[in-house]
Amino acid sequence: MAAIDDTRTLGRARLDFASEHDIDEFVATLRKFENGELPADQWRRFRLVRGTYGQRQDGVQMLRVKAPQGIVTASQMRAFAGVASRYSRGFCHITTRQNIQFHFVLLKNVEAAMRELADEGLTTREACGNSVRNITGCPYAGTSEDEIFDPSPYAEATTRYFLRHPLSGNLPRKFKIAFEGCAVDHAVASINDIGWRARIVDGRKGWKVMVAGGTSIMPVSGYVLYEFLPVEEMLEVAEAIVRVFHKYGDYKHPQRNRIKFVVKQMGWETFRAKVMEELEGFRREGGARLPFDPAKTPTELAPDWEPAAPPTLQHVAAMASTPMRGPGIHPGTLRLKPLSDTYLRWLRRNVAHQRQDGYYHVVVRLPLGDFTAGQMRVLSDLSEAYGDGTMRLTIEQNVLFKWVRKESLEPFYQRLAAANLNAPDALTMSDVVSCPGAESCRLAVTQSRGLGRVLTEYFSARPDLVDAVPSGNIRISGCPNGCGQHHIGALGFQGSVRKVAGKAVPQYFVLVGGGVSNDGAHFGKVVAKIPARRIAEAAGRLVDLYREQRQSETEDLGAFYRRIAPAVATERLKDLVELDATQMTPDDFIDLGESQAFDPVVMDGECSA
Repeated sequence: MAAIDDTRTLGRARLDFASEHDIDEFVATLRKFENGELPADQWRRFRLVRGTYGQRQDGVQMLRVKAPQGIVTASQMRAFAGVASRYSRGFCHITTRQNIQFHFVLLKNVEAAMRELADEGLTTREACGNSVRNITGCPYAGTSEDEIFDPSPYAEATTRYFLRHPLSGNLPRKFKIAFEGCAVDHAVASINDIGWRARIVDGRKGWKVMVAGGTSIMPVSGYVLYEFLPVEEMLEVAEAIVRVFHKYGDYKHPQRNRIKFVVKQMGWETFRAKVMEELEGFRREGGARLPFDPAKTPTELAPDWEPAAPPTLQHVAAMASTPMRGPGIHPGTLRLKPLSDTYLRWLRRNVAHQRQDGYYHVVVRLPLGDFTAGQMRVLSDLSEAYGDGTMRLTIEQNVLFKWVRKESLEPFYQRLAAANLNAPDALTMSDVVSCPGAESCRLAVTQSRGLGRVLTEYFSARPDLVDAVPSGNIRISGCPNGCGQHHIGALGFQGSVRKVAGKAVPQYFVLVGGGVSNDGAHFGKVVAKIPARRIAEAAGRLVDLYREQRQSETEDLGAFYRRIAPAVATERLKDLVELDATQMTPDDFIDLGESQAFDPVVMDGECSA
């Protein structure tokens, strides 16, 4: 197991999240199921809480691994690479909740994968199912120029408090928590069941606490439970909120059993009173305290250890070239247009100052959130040579490096390029976020990754459009559940279906105006329903409309679409909506990323997100 004094962490030590008992229990329970001693529904509930999720394909699983706050050490990234190579497709996927997902894993290999991950302190416990999910955090924590205070120790404490908590795996539905320490809400705390925003009042650290946010079929920006809660009281308040959800949540109806529905049913004042009642009761029981003194919270310091020697360009290229297999869109198959100024675009879009002089954040952009086992090993080596031996998985499905020196930027970039990891334009229109979609998910209607590839390639070939939007993003989900967070995209796309001449055609609801600000979450409004093969044209037109009517060259794309009437966007897209059966081609009936006729099969879901 990873230890606090393990030198492989290069000074960024982290205690263990794993438990061998969890894996032994998984194996014993699987044996009972295979022997007919455990009903399928009980096995399903059990394995979900252990991060093992059924795919739409028979006989294979998705294995989700928690990366609390997205923090991953170099040795942990190498463990991910090993699991991807041996038990998955040779690559893996970063989710919008800073998890790692492996797809097409045989059930017989899950135990071995879990044990390899546990050797590096990683766990799948409560990564899926009706549980307190992976607790997310701002990837810039500790180094951001506009940080109020570093939320990392508090997020870490909350993770450990709820991991294997008696209620954590026995809730009505999934429960999400996010921490943000900056003035800007990078962690989208406002769409979480509990969102913590750092505040300092009269020299005292505390939180603005938001509750019951979420997207899916009823998007809600979190209600403000406290404008200021001292940090010392946070675990008690979190416990009280979870107790209310456990006691009053709807266990019978999966479409309305998130905590936001409890608030809707009770009303805000009644819900708040119930939280206060549970809080008082918990304090009478003894309550909960932070495991550290907030007045002595350590500050993240620059690495003071000797960095590893950087790998040569030849070694990087050889290491990154690893075999892939299985179905789906593989990393490296997207056609990104080479640009003469790629390095300058990378410096402008992927690199930013830290508040510590001489150091930079670097975003390694991963198209569709995927990277190969070889690329993971490359990033591990680069983190030890140019960073601090750790990386941050981001909700935009990228990897963030911190503590990169100015003089290291160019050699760092050269090695990223040798591994095909040097895509510029991170956090722009070109950096499309997508859920796994019908490639593997049982709930998905459409191949959202197919659309993600098309839009990524479209904007890569149109840098003029990317440059025209200084702030704005694209998010795609293959169904209403919103794992791609399409509700908060400046441009959002939600998969659906229509019938033409008796045959199914893949289409997307087009949403505009989503985003997150200090006022909370803003949810996009539907302005059209457009066939999948016309979405790239629709996206281009929406950017053109923005260029024509924006108030300034710096106006945010989402804010622009919140400002203008939705009918203006609808009018711009209206000719793309209509389908004439007599003029349709066979391709119109094939989803993006597929080769056969569209067959929108939606299966029983297993609480994926």
